[in-house]
Amino acid sequence: MIRKTMIAASATALLASSFLTPAAAAESKETYRLMELFATVFEKVRAEYVEPVKDEDLVEAALNGMLSSLDPHSSYLNAKNAKDMDINTKGEFGGLGIEVTMENGWVKVVSPIDDTPAFRAGLQPGDYITHLDGEPVQGLSLSEAVDRMRGMVNTDIKLTVRRNGTAAFDVKLTRAVIKIQTVRSHAEGKIGYVRITQFSATTDTDLRKHVDSLKKEIGKDLGGFVVDLRNNPGGLLDQAIAVSDDFLDKGEIVSTRSRHPEDTQRFNAKPGDITGGLPVVLLVNDGSASASEIVAGALQDHHRAVVLGTRSFGKGSVQTLMPLGQYGSMRLTTARYYTPSGRSIQAVGIEPDIKVLQSKVEPINIPERERRSEASLRNALANPDGKAAKPATPAADEAAPAHEDKAAEGAPPVIKLGDPAQDYQLARALDLIRGLSIYRANGTN
Repeated sequence: MIRKTMIAASATALLASSFLTPAAAAESKETYRLMELFATVFEKVRAEYVEPVKDEDLVEAALNGMLSSLDPHSSYLNAKNAKDMDINTKGEFGGLGIEVTMENGWVKVVSPIDDTPAFRAGLQPGDYITHLDGEPVQGLSLSEAVDRMRGMVNTDIKLTVRRNGTAAFDVKLTRAVIKIQTVRSHAEGKIGYVRITQFSATTDTDLRKHVDSLKKEIGKDLGGFVVDLRNNPGGLLDQAIAVSDDFLDKGEIVSTRSRHPEDTQRFNAKPGDITGGLPVVLLVNDGSASASEIVAGALQDHHRAVVLGTRSFGKGSVQTLMPLGQYGSMRLTTARYYTPSGRSIQAVGIEPDIKVLQSKVEPINIPERERRSEASLRNALANPDGKAAKPATPAADEAAPAHEDKAAEGAPPVIKLGDPAQDYQLARALDLIRGLSIYRANGTN
């Protein structure tokens, strides 16, 4: 009985094989022809190029060309670059502190990382790096450009930068060990401000610690949270899901859809909101990419947070890191992700609920004697409670800071994110939380 079953199965397999043979054979023949073409070119370069070339360099360049032609985020990582990638996701690496991509042959800044040489130099999302130490970046792969920007700590490199509306300028940076503290926080009065700079292996754990600390510091008067994802280039998918889950009690967070429909994955929130349901405002800008957009899309679709700022970067694809043994690894785009409502944000980004451009706002200093009020009118009635008008003088916390990081020569001034005196978007977010807190305190839904 067993033998008959096996024979029947073999016959079926043979029948299926025979049925598919013509198409499969034609495809296989064409594939082998193309591989022969590659081998022919490879051998001609080895034998006849004007200078000797290492086989390893030729193969690596071919792999990079094949993968980078697919999309801006697929690439080959040799053993060294694969190790750097592993270090990066763990939260510490050497270099300038800048997340970049490749666009039309130029290196494009996705975002600088807080408190790094690139951040202090004033580099901004959307900047194009055209030269490294005077040499053009065109012709380099992304991994080659990144490798040149990294180097020994305390060594210098000159970047030539082009920015919309300004002439090209040079920025001299000193390489440093970049230790990424992915979560920072402080209290803004009765509001908790939390900034997430990227999604590494410890981000969710760190976020929970910071939220708990703010709850204890502010106490029962805590009115809500501002979560700042501006200039956050993304990172690990599982951390983006965990951070989204921190603010949600239920519902889908994100779905990923690959080439094969059966591989679709959906990730759902578990009960438990670490803020206890307090109002949340989420800050985004054009440097908020990938994992940041997963969080913004999930909280926006579930109406759990008000998204404020400018449109996000628009990276709606998922990359899988595939080990290649001693030869490193390759990063391949394997899926697209979708927000809970089924939106793909690929190339369009997350549109904020409230659009607020970053602006520089300065108070108009009007002398007290020139200010008009009831108290300035002749024979005005006195306040029955005995209160008198106070002269307008700058508050101590509004005074200019004693020290600020200065941008490199030639770069536009840096706006210090997280400081409401300079950060207009944050100031508006804090105002919004205060308004929401008032309604919440009065029992208005």
